[in-house]
Amino acid sequence: MKDPRVLVLHALECIERVERFTAAGESEFRGNDLIQGAVLHNLQTMAQSIMQLPDAFKASHREVDWRSLVGFRNVLVHDYLGISVPRVWDIVQNDLPAVKVALEAMRRELENA
Repeated sequence: MKDPRVLVLHALECIERVERFTAAGESEFRGNDLIQGAVLHNLQTMAQSIMQLPDAFKASHREVDWRSLVGFRNVLVHDYLGISVPRVWDIVQNDLPAVKVALEAMRRELENA
């Protein structure tokens, strides 16, 4: 099993990249397939790191629907053609902030352990 600290930091780095890539707004995101690809890759990588976190650790942060996040990762990996760009934007804007808050809390817990 990988070190949870490494996994949390990696997931946070992915989120920070997504934030940078989407900072120009929804129109730029929807109109730029390079940005879309970069965002999708980082969301997939973030979710992969989160999947490897111990279940008990995720259970202590119920503010995030980890199960849905893993489900979204599976769609990214296995059903790439079925991805909805507006849905991805919605996830980035509405779901990712809560994931970031939870991961930052996890990072602090791990630093203080």
